[in-house]
Amino acid sequence: MKLSAILAFICLGFAQFIFPQTSIQPPRPNEMSNVFGLTFDGGITLAVTDYKFKKVDNTWKGSLEYYLPSTGSGNIGLRVFGQTGFFTGKGSPVIGSYPFNSTNEFSTKFSLIGGGVNFLISIGDVVYPWVGFGISDLWFYPKDGNGNYLPNYSAGAYSKSMLAYNGDIGARFMITKNISLNLSGGIILANKDVLDDIANGTTNDLSYTFTAGISYYFNRARDSDHDGVPDDKDMCPGTPRGVRVDEFGCPLDADGDGVPDYLDKCPDTPKGVKVDANGCPLDSDGDGVPDYLDKCANTPAGVKVDVNGCPLDADGDGVPDYLDKCPNTPKGVAVDVNGCPLDSDGDGVPDYLDKCPNTPKGVQVDANGCPIRKAEVIKSFVLQGDANFETGKADLLPSAYPLLDSLYSSMKLNPNLKFAVAGYTDSRGSDELNMRLSEKRAQSIVDYLVSKGLDRNSFVIKPMGKANPIASNKTSEGRAMNRRVEIKLLP
Repeated sequence: MKLSAILAFICLGFAQFIFPQTSIQPPRPNEMSNVFGLTFDGGITLAVTDYKFKKVDNTWKGSLEYYLPSTGSGNIGLRVFGQTGFFTGKGSPVIGSYPFNSTNEFSTKFSLIGGGVNFLISIGDVVYPWVGFGISDLWFYPKDGNGNYLPNYSAGAYSKSMLAYNGDIGARFMITKNISLNLSGGIILANKDVLDDIANGTTNDLSYTFTAGISYYFNRARDSDHDGVPDDKDMCPGTPRGVRVDEFGCPLDADGDGVPDYLDKCPDTPKGVKVDANGCPLDSDGDGVPDYLDKCANTPAGVKVDVNGCPLDADGDGVPDYLDKCPNTPKGVAVDVNGCPLDSDGDGVPDYLDKCPNTPKGVQVDANGCPIRKAEVIKSFVLQGDANFETGKADLLPSAYPLLDSLYSSMKLNPNLKFAVAGYTDSRGSDELNMRLSEKRAQSIVDYLVSKGLDRNSFVIKPMGKANPIASNKTSEGRAMNRRVEIKLLP
């Protein structure tokens, strides 16, 4: 019978612990986390012994508890406790293994010290149902109704202390942040059957307890981050010291961009503007103009932009500078995608300067875009006789200049052509001397034409000496004709 009662009590305790966990979801973490509590209870005992009738007596209990940190509704507590009081009974006792006691009433004073665990559930931070288990060392002093020690105790028939098992269940009702009113029921199960000075050998003595009391909790109304808002109301725990917070303990965010003021490097951001982790408006293309002001999104990296985030266009032709291959186009001139003035006939002269539009393809034009006529190409030219060079020398005479100037004019109009310049002498003198003289005379002609502005690469010098005479070297007239420089167009 006693064992059934104990099992029922334990099952009831576990039910109180488990079912609130699954059905109650508190709006915030358990406020008993990391809290110490000091509890004092007083109440009654109802002993179940070998005496026929149970009798109510008094008991007093004190405990020190510590509740482990928890973010859910459940909480585990560790406790040490002490208790004192009386177990009493009356009526004819059952005859036990010890000598029979003739008294019809007994009163046993007891004291115990023990430790155990609590399982606590939070219901809205107001009601805390709990169940506890523990073990203790119990001292007891059985007397009769007249205050005399019972005979078996006096005879030393058993030890005056024993191990006891403790269980209780109850609820705490918070009346302030730090104080609760407690109601509980419990059981003290002795591991021997001698609390009443009688051992009948069937079941051990036990006592039910019913108590009421108060608890005081340390560190419960705490403000862990020292922001002036207690933890139970603080929606932003862990705020750095010195940071200003609102009534909910969250850092102030004056511009409402989601980045608190103490981290916001861009305060006063307009409402609704997206920001980065520093509270600054997003600038997706990194051009220095925030997205909400940027009229030219996705500008390439490194491109200079104006206040609207658009690439600079210094000449105002509609093509940004970083793409403009023809900067400084005059205002109002139509341009292509590269920012260059249009050249409809493709003659190299832009339309706004072209005085001869619609020139056929491939026709060479002047600076005004008008076709130019090429001079007739001179395929062969000969400077002959003593009027062009001093006798035996390579120095040009002024009389040769008019002829060479006319040759220059023709070559200038045909700059892509190449010419061979071959120097010749008469037969007088050594071959070596004549070869050097012919080369120098040909070189003098080329130097003159280059000095006028022709490209030196347009000429190939060929020293011929006395080779290829075109007249007889036996007469002075013939020798004069052989002293010549021939200029011929190369294929």
